[in-house]
Amino acid sequence: LKPYSNLNQMWQRDLRPLLVTRYPNSAGSLAAQQHIKSTLGSLRAGWDVKEDKFESHTPYGPMTFNNIIATLNPSAKRHLVLACHYDSKYYPPQWHGREFLGATDSAVPCAMMLELVRALDQELKTLKGSNPNLSLQLLFFDGEEALFQWTSTDSLYGSRHLAQTMENTAHPPGATDTNQLHGIDLFLLLDLIGGPSPRFGNQFPNTARWLTRMQNIERRLHNTGHLKDHPNDVQYFWPGMPVGPVQDDHMPFLNRGVRVLHLIPTPFPSVWHTFDDNEQNLDRSTIENLNKILQVFVLEYLNMTPQALNPQNAP
Repeated sequence: LKPYSNLNQMWQRDLRPLLVTRYPNSAGSLAAQQHIKSTLGSLRAGWDVKEDKFESHTPYGPMTFNNIIATLNPSAKRHLVLACHYDSKYYPPQWHGREFLGATDSAVPCAMMLELVRALDQELKTLKGSNPNLSLQLLFFDGEEALFQWTSTDSLYGSRHLAQTMENTAHPPGATDTNQLHGIDLFLLLDLIGGPSPRFGNQFPNTARWLTRMQNIERRLHNTGHLKDHPNDVQYFWPGMPVGPVQDDHMPFLNRGVRVLHLIPTPFPSVWHTFDDNEQNLDRSTIENLNKILQVFVLEYLNMTPQALNPQNAP
């Protein structure tokens, strides 16, 4: 269990550039997109980075949104998907000039994903050439937040569009009866991460075993002294704690039959949708611990055979 994560590096390189106002079409959004793309482009593993740019009607008129899709090996049969949203919630200017930075929502999840692929760059490069069946894909969604008030049409702009696009795209290329959604082995969504003492409960019985695996990794890293400020009574992953449904970017995928593991804390962080969701209220030790747990989870997951993982849904 080699702990790969470098929190200070993640904080400076990955997180700080994302701690800007980045609602759709804003200058901060464009900067965040460029930051994500340039970070992925600098890695030795050789990521295939594509954009899903589209226009959608909003309460403020037509707007352009852009999802970023990074795939380690596009020709692999199946993918473990890590997903987050990079947009921040829009607050009109009358909020006395204060800016909503959405540190937990979802700058930290984005930074965790970027840190993960940099920390595991060599391992992922090796895996890319050795496993034609299972690879890794990262989805960075735009427009998760409602622009005015949450409704089925004013929310989840990016994930609704991308789920539809993937459903309409044959996978493997040339297939007549399977699409890119069939190629998702597990859809792991990170949201509202970065506050102290999160508890991740079980929303979906069909992926509870992966939450249990996270719990086991947390225990293993705790027992080997790899977790920081993590006394015996602290536990992040609660597969035995049922949680009600949460509207988030997984929904358009879940509704199309994709298996989802939703890492969102119950309850939400106390700073949720307030101007206090900023850098100074982040809990560094928790983020570092979750980085390590997630990195071990991804490495172990990708070193298994996908046929055994997902027999009922395999193309």
